[in-house]
Parts: sequence; C-alpha cells; structure tokens
Amino acid sequence: MASFSQFGNDLYTGARSINIVGRRKLWYSISAILILISIVGPILRGGFNFGIEFTGGSEFVVSNVSDTSQALATDAVQAVDPNMVPKVSRLGDSSVRVQTEQLTDAETREIRNGLAGAYSVPVENVTSSFIGASWGQDITAQAIRGLLVFLVLAALVMAIYFRTWKMSLVAIIALLHDLVITAGIYGISGFEVTPGAVIGLLTILGYSLYDTVVVFDKIRENTRGTTREAGYTFAQQVNLAVNQTLVRSINTSVVAALPVASILFIGAFVLGAGTLRDISLALLIGIIVGTYSTIFLATPLYAQIRSSEPEIRKSDKKVLAAQGKADAASEPVSA
Repeated sequence: MASFSQFGNDLYTGARSINIVGRRKLWYSISAILILISIVGPILRGGFNFGIEFTGGSEFVVSNVSDTSQALATDAVQAVDPNMVPKVSRLGDSSVRVQTEQLTDAETREIRNGLAGAYSVPVENVTSSFIGASWGQDITAQAIRGLLVFLVLAALVMAIYFRTWKMSLVAIIALLHDLVITAGIYGISGFEVTPGAVIGLLTILGYSLYDTVVVFDKIRENTRGTTREAGYTFAQQVNLAVNQTLVRSINTSVVAALPVASILFIGAFVLGAGTLRDISLALLIGIIVGTYSTIFLATPLYAQIRSSEPEIRKSDKKVLAAQGKADAASEPVSA
C-alpha cells in the first residue's frame, strides 16, 4: 500500500510519468478495434437478444418447485407445440420462468397445466401473463429521446463550465465510445437485452461523464499558464494532469465496481433476480470501459485537438526550443 501511495505521489509531482498522450495512436487503435468488434460482432451473431419486453410474448412463472430443471419446462411447452423453443431461466432456488412467443388462450391453459404437472405443483402455483411488443417499443423510444436530451444538455453544461466546446465535444465522443462498446458486449455475448439492461446502460452515462469531468478539471487547472511558464508544452501539461488524476480514477473505479460486481453475483447466482443482474451487468461493463475511455481516449484526443491551435503551437515551439537548449547544456562535453 505504501508503494502504491508513493507511486501516486510520484505521478502527481511529475517525478514519474506515464506517457499516455504521446502514445495516443496506440490507444486510438485499441478503441477503433473494440468499436469495430462491437459493431460487427452482433451483426455476425444475428443481432441482439431482446427480451420478451421488447419482442412481446407470453410468460409463465412456476413457484415453489422442488426441481428447477429447465428441461422439464421445455418438454412441457413442446408437448403443446413441438416447434416452439421457450426461454427458460431459474428465479432463485424454487421458481422457474418460462417465456414463449405469443400464445392463444387455449395454448396458455394447456402449457400452464403442463408446467404444473411437470413440476408437481398445483396449477395455482403457475402464473401466466402476456406482454405486448408495443410496450417495449414505447420504452425504447423514450430511452432514445432521453439519451438525446441528456447528450445535448450535458454538452451545453460542460461547454459553459469549461468555457470551451472542445472539451465538451471530446467528452461526448468518449461517452458514445462507452455506449457502443457496452452494447456490443451485450450483442456478442448473447446477454438478454431487457429494460433493466437499458436502465443500466443509461446509468453509466453519468459515471462516464463524472470521471471525464474530474480529469478535465485538472487539465483546465494545469493549462491556465502556470505550468507553461515552468517549461511544459500543452501536450505535456495534459499528460501531467492525467497522471495526477490516474490513481484517483483507478481508486474510484475499483470502489464503484466492487459493489456492482457483488450485486451482479447476488442477482445472477443467489437470488436469480433478472433485473438486478441486467442493471449491474451493464453498470460493471460501463465502469470499466468508461475508465479506459477517460484516460486513454478523451485525454489524448483533447490534447491533439487543442495542439493544432496557432497560439498553442507558437507557445509549444518556444518551449521545445528551450527544452532542446537545456538538454544540450546538460550533455557532458567530450574530451
């Protein structure tokens, strides 16, 4: 722990430095590959695995069962319709959920009775419900509208706070980067996309922006002119800022990820609670990806965009010249 604290102190004072900004092409390449995989992967897999809330269909929940075997549910459903492929999942230790395509009233009664017989429980222990696809479409439309409004307002607030639209633009780019990769992981892995997953996906927007704002605030502090007088180029100032906030970003991410991972474990393996699992899974992926994008994408991209400004280029030229003279003066003179 002491060595890690010393490492963080060295990064803050500049005694030690990780060249994050200077290796931006590497980070850009990694992000480009991840985005490409996130787009192509779900397409090759056949698209996203949308839950019944988005596709519509019938759902059965069998409670107080002694055996949670999924094969029993599948056999009961296919006894009514051999061509039907149900989605079966456990809910805790004593319940089973069965989702099918839209059924008629007669098919619903038959499957309900079949599930009761398969699991040796009274018919009253088998509840059935129908979910229309229009509900999921409404939720999706509202989520997209909310996302667009959030992005616009967040961009405006950040532009006003940092007094530059370039920081705002880079933050939104990093945010979209996080959303694409998180959604891509869902599509590639086949995780079911439910309203809980959508809620988790929208929740990571706030975390991603928070981490980015912390780093950008330090960048703004460093680029006010004080470090330039000390002989740093603009890119070096930005790199110093991200090094100074690196340990804080890592600590914040770990502290945020641990309880989310615990909720994911409890929701998926202990309680079998689908909503907890879906929300925490999206949050966990988003926290990891958001931390990466803040440090390795947003920061180098901002430095690159600003370094092309005439005033900064002129200042950097003077700083580099002064650094060159200092290096030459420090070299030993050969006999």
